[in-house]
Order: sequence, then structure tokens, then C-alpha cells
Amino acid sequence: MTDWTWRYEGYDPAEERLREALCTLGNGYAATRGALPECAADDVHYPGTYAAGCYNRLTSTVAGRRVENEDLVNLPNWLPLRFRPHDGPSGDAPSGGGANGTGPDDGAADGTGPDRGGAAEDRRTGDAAPATPWLTPETAQILHHRRILDLHTGTLTRHVRYEDAAGRRVRVEQTRFLHMGDPHLAVLRTVLEPENWSGVIEVESALDGGIVNAGVARYRDLAGRHLTGVTTGTTGPGGSDGPTGDGGPTRSPGPGAPGGPDTPGEPETSEAGDASEPPDAPDGLIWLHCRTSHSDIGIGLAARTTATAARTTATPACATEPGTATEPGGSAPPRTTGRTETDGPRIARLLLLPAAPGEPVTVDKTVALHTSRDPAIGDPLEAATDRAAHAPGYAELLGSHRRAWRALWEHAELDVPGEAGRILRFHLFHVLQTLSPHTAGLDVGVPARGLHGEAYRGHVFWDELFVLPYLNLHFPEVSRALLEYRHRRLGRACRAAREAGLAGAMFPWQSAGDGREETQELHLNPRSGRWLPDHSRLQHHVGSAIAYNVWHYCEATGDTGYLHTKGAETLTQIARFWASRAAFDPALGRYRIRAVVGPDEYHEAYPGAAVPGVDDNAYTNVTAAWVLARALEVVRALPEPRRRELFEQTGTDPGEPERWEEVSRRLHVPFHAGVISQFEGYGDLAELDWDGYRRRYGSIRRLDRILEAEGDSANRYQASKQADVLMLGYLFPPAELAGVFRRLGYRLDDATWRRTVDHYLRRTSHGSTLSGLVHGWVLARVHRADAWRFCLDALDSDVADLQGGTTAEGIHLGAMAGTLDLVQRGLTGLDPRADALVLDPAPLPELSEYCFTVRYHGHWGLAMRLSAGRLRVDVPASDEPPVRLVLPDRTVTLRPGESCALELTGGTEAEP
Repeated sequence: MTDWTWRYEGYDPAEERLREALCTLGNGYAATRGALPECAADDVHYPGTYAAGCYNRLTSTVAGRRVENEDLVNLPNWLPLRFRPHDGPSGDAPSGGGANGTGPDDGAADGTGPDRGGAAEDRRTGDAAPATPWLTPETAQILHHRRILDLHTGTLTRHVRYEDAAGRRVRVEQTRFLHMGDPHLAVLRTVLEPENWSGVIEVESALDGGIVNAGVARYRDLAGRHLTGVTTGTTGPGGSDGPTGDGGPTRSPGPGAPGGPDTPGEPETSEAGDASEPPDAPDGLIWLHCRTSHSDIGIGLAARTTATAARTTATPACATEPGTATEPGGSAPPRTTGRTETDGPRIARLLLLPAAPGEPVTVDKTVALHTSRDPAIGDPLEAATDRAAHAPGYAELLGSHRRAWRALWEHAELDVPGEAGRILRFHLFHVLQTLSPHTAGLDVGVPARGLHGEAYRGHVFWDELFVLPYLNLHFPEVSRALLEYRHRRLGRACRAAREAGLAGAMFPWQSAGDGREETQELHLNPRSGRWLPDHSRLQHHVGSAIAYNVWHYCEATGDTGYLHTKGAETLTQIARFWASRAAFDPALGRYRIRAVVGPDEYHEAYPGAAVPGVDDNAYTNVTAAWVLARALEVVRALPEPRRRELFEQTGTDPGEPERWEEVSRRLHVPFHAGVISQFEGYGDLAELDWDGYRRRYGSIRRLDRILEAEGDSANRYQASKQADVLMLGYLFPPAELAGVFRRLGYRLDDATWRRTVDHYLRRTSHGSTLSGLVHGWVLARVHRADAWRFCLDALDSDVADLQGGTTAEGIHLGAMAGTLDLVQRGLTGLDPRADALVLDPAPLPELSEYCFTVRYHGHWGLAMRLSAGRLRVDVPASDEPPVRLVLPDRTVTLRPGESCALELTGGTEAEP
């Protein structure tokens, strides 16, 4: 491996789905898992392609109840490309080559042998003998297998050597990419070379609409067939050849029509290269069209498959560099036989290609994808066929794709030495291909598991809280688009609040298409096999996360236009919600927010309670107070005409801000034993025998499932799944957090905070990938020597699949982006504000030297380098105003084109 490449050696069925997720390629519009093109979905392989924001709703019966779920849809599979030595009769082979070609060097002259792994269905008309199975890991012997994920170019290259039952060996090299410049294009190049035989290789390039959502085992009792109305067809020089229904015959042009065969169904044969389908000709396309069953999203795919053969002087396929399959030396169209076949919702282009040792054949598959959600198109199928027909050739597409990735990396420069740097770059790669500049033109949120699988059904949670702080300083237009996703659903959130008897906006814990609450009513504990009530929809703190992102986006970018319009509307409605959600308790003399669930998620109710929720979750109450204060600040800063307009738009009574003021100063925050209580009564819960459970179960990350399977409940114990109270130290710098408590009438000094950190550190199972991130961040800020252990946990969470199989269902986008922000803001203390960059570095010994660039207001490429107790800042030349740097002990102003090196003094020594 290098800093820019990740290699996966060998083929291990047990690791296959994990590698598929980690080798996913995308461009912000869509993503495709790194599945093998020759394999269909089964218990080992799971090909999946997902378009951002493409959801569909289905109803299932679970535990005797009808439940609705909206899922990110697994789209028709564009990847399928199968190959095998051709064993057909001579009539199916090109003239000049024997029907079976030259046999393998080790004996079998006729190229036949016993079927290994079960013969694949042979659909070739007239074949008398069973065909050799398509070469897959299940039907042939793998002599060599390697995947290379090139982060710099956004390509996945694969090397494999197969040997079939007759001893014939085939060397395969494949390179694929989802184009970062044109997000509707995907490309797969396959180079095939016989090693010890000569003859004909049969290739099948297909589009498959018979796809279901089945990538998460615990969802398999739920309905998963989202695609309907699948039609397929071909295009030729005369245009579209008309559709076929599910299972209907292909409608090729009639006899005598341009491009049509003399007899319908007869193979089309070319000697001069017509079957190679050059990029400037629109013939030879296959297409597929379907719709989602409920959301009625139209989906169109079109695939152009071309073939070229190399001269005998071609470079061997194994000699290529990662990121590009072999370019044929002196390539020329081979003499091929080809035709199109349909099988239900699947359409395929079949080619017979002559090949020999040292004379590989290259097959390029260029696919276009459009949906009816796309702007500036009419029909998605028409758009897809047009784009596929006129797409450039492989070399030109690869070049423009690489240039697009190069531009992305320039905007997200990050240089961290060592293994931590490799993993951070890997995380950044997956963030960029999930949320790229193309995202700015879409109506999408932040999918918690990326576009890499079906876990969490592709829903949007609060993970944007960990993602946007990074994007704000590199791709602010993407951040704004993600905030727009929330603003477009503000009306739906206001409706949810009204239905609950509340004011303002109650955003859903899980969001998808239209902004309604998508949290499931039941969830499965795979350890006990029981379906259990799910009360996580009570995590109303998601509204505070949205408000936090609005505020910090505007601070980092200086986008006051957004803050005073849509931002103010969002903040106002969330503030109204919290003010109405809080109820005054005369006994306490404070406001309380009851019946909620905090970030911990283990505690959904008090022990033995019939009603879900806990009271006065500290994180919920403190962030609510912060939101109310920020909303007041924005409203009071607005010009009076705009303030009046805002109140009219949001239905806000002019007297409501007085209540915001009161609640923001008098919300209850519980304490016990000298620490902040996670919620009222937390200190009365039982203590768990942590050592005993670790001895019995080993990993206890999902302690809630263990306890439930034992007939117990996490509600009974002082045990947290992930950071809850400590999330406050993640969101707010120490001085700001102390200020929020002071506004509430509480004193939060360093000693109280450190006791609080220690208390929860001993009582957390880290059952979320976010937990290591938050703990590493918080411990670094209080200069704890064990901070690095948790930082490593966050770095390794997906690459090592620390949660035990969950990464195969989709990466954890919040944790990945959070590790980038840990380096960017956590260890530097970087706090972008409207009038200054605040810096308070807390470097770790294990990560004390690195550099990165940010985009702050109008300053592009502002560079920061942390090294040996020194912070260097370079402001690039421009016409922008100077930048103020505020450190704990000084303030420095830099004009564009100026640099400074700041010695860091005090507070950087780690505690034992």
C-alpha cells in the first residue's frame, strides 16, 4: 500500500462484503459498491448502486403489525459483465478459429472438462453441449486476486487469474470509475487474456432490473422490492428498438431496417469492426427503464459495450499501473459475433472475441444513469441513452475523471504523516465521493451510512453535526445545499410539532424523502431474535444539531444573506419548538424538558416505566438553551422590516422572544456526586459489573442487546452506548460551554468538567463509531494522555470494522468526517467566527505535526501547519480583507499574502 492506494490481496468470501463497502466508488450523485462484476447478489456478494435522495416506501407485516419503511433504493445493477472460454459449435465462432480454439497446454485438447460449481444456464440457441460455467470464484479456481483502490484518481482496479475445470487459465484486469466530472456516467474496462490456450472468449455485458433491497440481514423480514415496470430494449443506427416487458422478447429492427438482421433473432456479425461500437456511433446500446413503486421515480440506464483486440506486441495485462487497465498496443477491432438477449428484467449484450496468449481483448462498458429527480432533463431513459451514445471513449473519460478528482484534492489538502494520515485520506475520499460538489445541485441530506449500503435504510440522522464543520471550510456550497435539504422540509417539521401540540418545528430523528418521521416503530435485536419497540424518535435534540449547523456555516463562510433569510427561519422555528417543549416546574423554579431520549440511546425510559423517555437530558437541555440564545441574537440583529416579515412568515408572536430569553436562562440541568447528570435520576441507577460482562462476552459494545437477550435492560444501569453529556465538550470550546452554563445560572469550572469526563469514561461501552471520536476529541482538549487510544478507535472504526460486521452494510460517514475535523478543529482549537479565526491548539504527541488548508470567508487555500510547538499560518494573496487570528495569549492580523509562525506556549503537556 501507499499513501494513496489501498490493496486487498486474495479472495476471502468472509471479507467480501466488507471490501465491497470499503471499495465503493461514487461522485456525490450515485455510488456503486465494489462488488465483482461477474457475480450476482448472494450470501457472499452484494452489488449495489444508490442514487442520492432516491427513496421509496413499502409496507411490511412484522410481529403481527403493519409497518411502513422508506428506503434508499438499490437501483438496477449496471455492473454485470461475465466471461468464459467459448465452447459453442463452430457456427457460433468467427471464421479462421476453431470452434473450441487451441486447448490448454496441460492436455485437454477439446477445452472441455467436468462442470465445477454447477453449469450456468446456457441461453445460446442451437448449442448441443452444456457451456462452460461463467468464470466466478464459485465456479472456477482463483489463482490470484487483488483489488487496488486508488484514492488519488477515484478508480478501482482488480487483477484476477481464473482457471476453469478444463485447466484453461484466463488473466483478467478490470478498472472502474464513477465519473467525478460527469456524475451520470460510470465506466468499466475489462482486459481478458488467455494464458495457456487460444480460442474465443464469450463476454456478456448486462443491465439487471431484477434487484431488491436485501443488503442487511436484520431487514430481510421487511418488504424489499422497490422497482416496478421494468422494460428493456436496444438502440441502433435507426434509434430506439422499442421496449420489452418483463420477460418479453427483444424487439430488434425488422428485416431490412437500418442495422437490423435479415432474420429476427439472428446474431449480428461484423468483420470490419461494427461490433466494436466506436464511441462516435450510437448503435449497440442496451437500455433499461423502471420506476420506484411508491415514490414513482423514473430510472433510466443505458450501456454501450465496445471491444478491441491487441496485436501480438501488446503489453501483458499484468504490467499495468494501478488505476488503469491495459491500453491495447496497436489496438484494432476484433472480428466478433454479438447479439442482444433478454431474460426477464435483464438485458445483455453477448460478444464472442478471439484471443490468445499475448493477444488480450479489451471490453469497455460505458453506462449512463438518470432519474426523474434530475434537473434539466425530460425523460430519464432518453437522457440516459443520449448520454451513453455520445460519451467519449475510455481514455478521454478516464482523463477528465482524473482531472476532476485532482481539483477536489486541491480544495481538501491534508498532509498528515504515518498510518494515521493514510486512514484520514481514506476517510476523506469516502466523504468526497458521498458529498461532492455535485451534491450542491441536489435535494439530499447527509446519509448516515454514505451511499455505500442499506444500513439505517439510507436515512438522514444527526450525522451532519459531524460532517458540516469539515465541509464549511472546504466546500461551503455543499454545506449550504445540505442545510437547504432541512429548510425545504421545515414545513413538514412544523406540521409534526402542531400535531404534537407544540409550536415551531419538530424535525424527525430519521428523515428521508419528504421530511416525515421515518424512525421505525420496531427494531430487531439479532442476539435475542425479538422485535422491540423503538423510541429513538424521542431524540428531539436533532433540531439543535440543525440549528448548530446553520449558525456555524454562517460563521465560517460569512454568508449573512443565508443567515438573515432561510437560516433565520430555521433557527426561529427550532427556538419556538424548544420554548413550547419546556414546562415550568414551580418546585424547582426552572423549566424542564421531559420524556426525551439523549444521544446515548441506551436509556429510552426509566426502569419499569410504562411511558418512554427520560427527563432533563443534560445534552438536550443545554443545547436547547444555546439555540434559544442564538435565535435571539439573530432576530435582534435583523432590520425591523425583515424581523416583522420573519415573524409573519413563521407565525411568531412578537412577544415570544421574551419567553425564549427566560427559558434560555432557566432550563434545568441535573447534577449528582459533583458531576453533570446525563438526565434527572441517572445517579440513582444501578452500577453495572463492567469487568464481569467483559469476561463473559468479550466485546460489549452493544451492551443493550446483550442485556435484552438476558431479559434485562440497559435502562436500569449507569451505562451509556456513546458520549452523551460529553458531547457538550465536542460541540463547544471550554470557554463557550462555561458561558452557556453561566447563562443558565450554573458554574462549570475545569474541575467539575474533568470529574464529569472521568465519570462517563468509565461507564461507556462505545457501541457507536461516533463514541471514540467524541471521547478522543474531549480528552485531547483536557490534555489527557489516553486521548490517542480513542482517536485510534475512531480512525480504525470502519477500516477494521470495529463494530463487528456493520461496515459491510455501509460506512459510518459521521465518524469518517469527524476524524478529519478532529485534525482540522479539535487539535488546533480552530473556531471560525464571523470576525476572526480563534485558535487554541492542543496537539497530541502522536499527532503533533501536520498541515491542511481551509477556505475561510473569501480566503481560498489558507494554510495551517502545526509542528514542534509552532503554528504557521499562510494567507494566500487576494483582494480580501485581513484575517484576524485570536489565540489565548495574543491576537495577530495577517493581510493576504502574509505569513506568520506562532510559538505555542503553555497548556500543551499531557496529563498522566
